[in-house]
Amino acid sequence: MILDYFPKYKLKNTSDIPIMPDERIPIVPSFFLSFQHILAMFGGNVLCPLLMGFSTNSALFFSGVGTLIFYVCTGGKVPSYLGSSFAFIGVVNSATGYIYSPGTTNPNISPAAGGIVVCGFIYLAIGLLVMVAGHGWIEFLTPPVVTGSVIVSIGLHLANSAVGQAATTGFDAWMAALTIFLVVMVTCYAPGPLKRLPILIGGVVSYVVYLLCGLGGVGPGIDFSVVSDAKWIGLPQTHLPSFDSTYISMIAPVAVILAAENIGHLKAVSSMTEYSMDNLLGRTFLGDALACILAGFFGSTGTTTYAENIGVMSITKIFSTLSFVFAACIAIVLGCLPIFGAIVQTIPPGIFGGLSIVLFGITALTGAKLWINAQVDFSKPRNLLTAGVSIVLGTGMIGVNVEWGKIKIDAIGVATFVSIILYQLLRENWGTIFRNLLAKITGRSFKQSDDAEETIENPQYSNLLKPLIENQGINSSDYNEFNNDENNNNHYEPFKDNDEEIIQN
Repeated sequence: MILDYFPKYKLKNTSDIPIMPDERIPIVPSFFLSFQHILAMFGGNVLCPLLMGFSTNSALFFSGVGTLIFYVCTGGKVPSYLGSSFAFIGVVNSATGYIYSPGTTNPNISPAAGGIVVCGFIYLAIGLLVMVAGHGWIEFLTPPVVTGSVIVSIGLHLANSAVGQAATTGFDAWMAALTIFLVVMVTCYAPGPLKRLPILIGGVVSYVVYLLCGLGGVGPGIDFSVVSDAKWIGLPQTHLPSFDSTYISMIAPVAVILAAENIGHLKAVSSMTEYSMDNLLGRTFLGDALACILAGFFGSTGTTTYAENIGVMSITKIFSTLSFVFAACIAIVLGCLPIFGAIVQTIPPGIFGGLSIVLFGITALTGAKLWINAQVDFSKPRNLLTAGVSIVLGTGMIGVNVEWGKIKIDAIGVATFVSIILYQLLRENWGTIFRNLLAKITGRSFKQSDDAEETIENPQYSNLLKPLIENQGINSSDYNEFNNDENNNNHYEPFKDNDEEIIQN
């Protein structure tokens, strides 16, 4: 029974691309492919904990453990790597007040970890609900205009800290410029697979230049005192979580963003493999949530599926989930090398700021790309106001929180809630919705307006959302097919962005 749960990998040659998730290439090429996945996730998975003052070794260790948990929960059917989520950076730094400095750690990791744990449990509840009721309600609440707005807000909100790091000193500003130049050159002009490693290559070359300049007396140099005190082998640093309502209220709303990211990544993988994986969405939420909870319980960063590794698959056309098992094991080993984490902690603020400028800029434009792919129509006030108001709040609330007693919500949380609420409030068909609700309560039929296509007569619905959804252009048969189709091939077909329909394709 257990053996049937996981794929029985069929051996294929490396030339027989594409390699599907339930197939594999020979062990040696598969092992080298795993190193490529490690390099692809490395920049983000190291930079993210540093920005929050968390241990890089812990982040690497629990990214590997989290990926193995994800593999088990999905039955090895979804090729993805779990790494530290950038969605936590803004809320954690707002809650803790941490600002990056080489060799320092965040003094408030424990309460931040408590917030990450609670966020993971909320994410877990979402996953269980999706497994039972389907994922239509998530897309009802968070269509592309909403998720895109939140992602843009995250990138632009973090821009202030990135520029601050880059401008630490005049020399650091020049090194930040060099770092940005190297990253964009590698991205655009590097040969073959090197294009997938711009953060790693740009960061390493800039680090070497910074070191040489320091030795030559041109710059401040790099302080290696933290490296001399580090052990070669040892378990990663851990912190037990503590639970504070202020931290929880600021960090927990990230669960909505993690769910939206997961949906987007699963759709991308489905598109590349040409196999629908929508029926596995609840299990991907489950795996990601459990990984997030475990990482939080040991004082590490929350996790999410990584787009960088999806990029590797788009180039290699090898989607075998076995390569992610190998990559996870390599990450666990790296997490047990304290000296590696100590070297990473010596990254100068100029280089750090340059890398952050690139990554946060890409993060912001990822949200804009989501709008473009979904063909969001900003000529409609509903979309325009939802995006405009939430982005200004998410970007402009630097050091400002909404407080109610011990509850605090930072800029990203405000942007998330405002975009969800505004999108639902700014409907043009409230009259029709209220007629349906009244019909459900009274059992009577009510004639719709002259331009309506049909009359609602004694509607019988299994839940409250169904009548609301039906009035957005989805009839009852579409809804049933949407939830009951085992292959879920048409999940996104009925949803388009106009005033009558709520969710974009």
